[in-house]
Amino acid sequence: MSFSDLGLSEQVLKAVSDAGYQTPTPIQSQAIPYVLMGRDILGIAQTGTGKTASFTLPMIDVLSAGRAKARMPRSLILEPTRELAAQVAENFDIYGKYNKLSKALLIGGVSFSDQEQVLDRGVDVLIATPGRLMDQFERGKVLLNDVKLLVIDEADRMLDMGFIPDIEKIVSFLPKIRQTLFFSATMPPEIRRLTETFLMNPKQISVAPASKPAAESVTQGLIIAPAAEAKREILRSLLRREAVKNALIFCNRKRDVGILHKSLERHGFNAGALHGDMHQSVRTETLEKFKSGEITLLVCSDVAARGLDIDDLSHVFNFDVPIHAEDYIHRIGRTGRAGRSGTAFTIATGEVGKFVQAIERLIHKEIPRVEVEGYAGGMLEAGDGRRRRGRGRSEAPRSEPPKERAEAPAPANVTPFRQRPPQQDRPRREDREDRTPVVGLGDHVPAFLLRGVTAR
Repeated sequence: MSFSDLGLSEQVLKAVSDAGYQTPTPIQSQAIPYVLMGRDILGIAQTGTGKTASFTLPMIDVLSAGRAKARMPRSLILEPTRELAAQVAENFDIYGKYNKLSKALLIGGVSFSDQEQVLDRGVDVLIATPGRLMDQFERGKVLLNDVKLLVIDEADRMLDMGFIPDIEKIVSFLPKIRQTLFFSATMPPEIRRLTETFLMNPKQISVAPASKPAAESVTQGLIIAPAAEAKREILRSLLRREAVKNALIFCNRKRDVGILHKSLERHGFNAGALHGDMHQSVRTETLEKFKSGEITLLVCSDVAARGLDIDDLSHVFNFDVPIHAEDYIHRIGRTGRAGRSGTAFTIATGEVGKFVQAIERLIHKEIPRVEVEGYAGGMLEAGDGRRRRGRGRSEAPRSEPPKERAEAPAPANVTPFRQRPPQQDRPRREDREDRTPVVGLGDHVPAFLLRGVTAR
């Protein structure tokens, strides 16, 4: 099957051909015809399957007829991160270059006034993160009652980032009669509830279940560190021994991104940092440097785990084991794309065994253990992953009563506590009080007040 079999217009087909694509991916071949028919779509597809083009290509044709009004976009695409939103905007530039469609990108870290000027001219496609869209809506700069097509992308990521209440509020402002395209890599109960609320008789499309990595050519490895302090040295050893062309290094916390980035720079590695608290211009500049090869290693949070298309990424390193097993799939899915091979290493300490076990249950196989010179392979803790409090102490059964300790003799001149006089033998409070009546000015006047005033 080719793109010409999907019912797309000549303008879109020409733009796709210019971009070098000839054969659609499974989700594109299944979703595009139904989007052109006006059906709601429930797409379950993990990252790297080409789902961005599965909605941008038909949207260009659907919106080619009509004209936008000021502050009233005709379509809305919601993305969880600024990088994903910017990438979707780039897709419209690439595939819509032969169509005269206007677009606006509403993301944080960018001037409100610049965004307002674009909205005032009217846009066919509004691409936004929920937070900035709500800000502009509450300022009265954008109206949503003319949206005919809604796309909610990476819905499970929206759930992880706490955007679901905002999504529900935004959808309440949209027309009841509309076309909705809903995409998610996983379908937890909360997301299933949203689909039942937002979608009307949707066509369900499921491609590449999340229990499998996006690229089967990804070589995986797990290194068990003896302690958290050893993880940085293990990472440096891996970077030196592996043929690393470029790599993403994932941390769970934003603070750790900065710490690890500075550590790598001190040891002579060409590294950059990317996380959600950075200013948007810095994030964009850093990502462009990494894509161009100016930066070899990018230490990042999960803001880079979804949807970012980086050509020929050789390695992914999980400096921290992800807390959510699905995030492991998204992280390692950054490499081994488009039929290329890739390598993903995860560094774990013993106490995070429950997170490793959750990942292995999800992918239905054990991650091969890898040893690094100087660090013998350790053991992962089972159960809840917490260290037992009694570690290093005597292993005597808890049922045995503790041995009684001999009491130290009390000093001779100190009365033991138990031999103190009982409370009832002490004088009662009222017996200790001074019963002398209080004398006020009415009963006794100080002598100095009775003196006469001396004339001067």
